[in-house]
Amino acid sequence: MRGNPLVNYYDCVYTDFMTNDIFNNAKKLGFGLMRLPLNNPDNAGDIDIQQVCKMADLFLERGFTYFDTALMYCGASSESAVKKVLVERHPRDKFTLATKLHHNYVSAPSDCEKVFAGQLERTGAGYFDYYLIHDINVHSIDVYDRLDVFGFVQKKKAEGLVRHAGFSFHDGPELLDKVLTEHPEMEFVQIQLNYFDYENPGVRSRECYEVCLKHNKPIIIMEPVKGGTLVNVGSEVENLYKSYNPNASVASWAIRFAASHKNVAMVLSGMGSVAQVEDNTSFMQDFKPLTDDETAVIKKAVDILNTKKSVPCTGCSYCTEGCPAHIAIPRYFALLNADLAQDPEGKQGWTVQQEYYANLHKSFGKASDCVKCGQCEEICPQHLKVMDFLEDVAARFEK
Repeated sequence: MRGNPLVNYYDCVYTDFMTNDIFNNAKKLGFGLMRLPLNNPDNAGDIDIQQVCKMADLFLERGFTYFDTALMYCGASSESAVKKVLVERHPRDKFTLATKLHHNYVSAPSDCEKVFAGQLERTGAGYFDYYLIHDINVHSIDVYDRLDVFGFVQKKKAEGLVRHAGFSFHDGPELLDKVLTEHPEMEFVQIQLNYFDYENPGVRSRECYEVCLKHNKPIIIMEPVKGGTLVNVGSEVENLYKSYNPNASVASWAIRFAASHKNVAMVLSGMGSVAQVEDNTSFMQDFKPLTDDETAVIKKAVDILNTKKSVPCTGCSYCTEGCPAHIAIPRYFALLNADLAQDPEGKQGWTVQQEYYANLHKSFGKASDCVKCGQCEEICPQHLKVMDFLEDVAARFEK
């Protein structure tokens, strides 16, 4: 499975799927509650509950059941939205709910109990169908081992407050293999996998995927569209996809790529509008894995995308919480990517992205306000050189 990385697509995409009791053979699309629509785009916690209700109702009506949240999502408001959108409006047995325990919120064993109790209270769910140790990496694993968080999750499972226990992972295959070897009790793994990162030497998606296969664990896929990067692919890639199938959305190529892999039980999509729910459920309702011809089209798209300059930020916003300069890091990176796509050489003078940047730094710190504390890079799931990219933003927009 080595050699030309593009050939590996043929080696790793399967049409036979593992069935398992953990996910009750549910439809493979999960609703990620990270990028919900907002009433005020400058306030991550001001969720448009009315619109999210419409989105969740449509999701359920079309036979999908899996919802994924976490304490830190949407300015720490996502779990509370679950109560308003799901728990208070739908029977508890009509949906399944996943949430997570992140190392940033615990420094002593008693903190785990406090966090968990708070999550039960905020969601009102009574129990969690899936509970994840959040963002295992080379830094966080020391916290999770020291506080015996693995044992804590098993305790909650024994108490009936957690139905199934797993973890999300943002690191290399060596650590993943070590964790799964030491903790075979973990029932499933959530990893980042998309066609752009499949052979990325920083993310190492394929290698992590292969470790999950080795341990025969059901897999949940996060970031299948890489925070929207694989939706806003540019006209050349979009035309490539449309020439093959005019009726298929750009997002469908990325989500189907992830779902077409063996042992993948669920693909999460951080949907932010009713239209996105309509689109994603349309092609995942009666899911069909990629054909060889479709896989070849994706290989061509990767070639094209690899020629473009961009910051591979997924917009998860982990980096913004606690930023001493209050910098809107993901939003600035999105503007930089858009500006690079519009004006690769930076010769146009004025672009609309410059105006957006000027508007944003009335409410947030400028990229040049970065104090180089480094906490953004420590928590970044993509292992980005955030501080270096902020210098690029400043150079581009603060002339």
